[in-house]
Amino acid sequence: MLFMLIVKASTNSETGNRPNPELNEAMDKYNEDLVAAGVRVMAKGLHPSSNSMRISFPEPGGEPVVTEGPFAEPNNLVAGFILIDVESKEEAVEWAMRMPDPQGYGEGQIELRQVFEF
Repeated sequence: MLFMLIVKASTNSETGNRPNPELNEAMDKYNEDLVAAGVRVMAKGLHPSSNSMRISFPEPGGEPVVTEGPFAEPNNLVAGFILIDVESKEEAVEWAMRMPDPQGYGEGQIELRQVFEF
């Protein structure tokens, strides 16, 4: 079963503040554990929304609308993700609970979502 651990953005990640060295080490260890267990498929961090754009479709059949970032409300944005392949939802939850605070400033938030497999 595929699950995505979605790391939500924060005020710090949106301003480009990188986590402290201790958190980087903890995240490296967490990723090493995922790889050693054979469950990590992919893990990536994203640039702040100031380097992004949204493409929306406000009218059915109409032209898409492009809006340049940055975007407000960082907790509604994604700062990165880890894709894992596990045996059960319970195992996915266990891995999610082991992740260190991804922001390191008490702002960390992870959303766990199952991926459709067709």
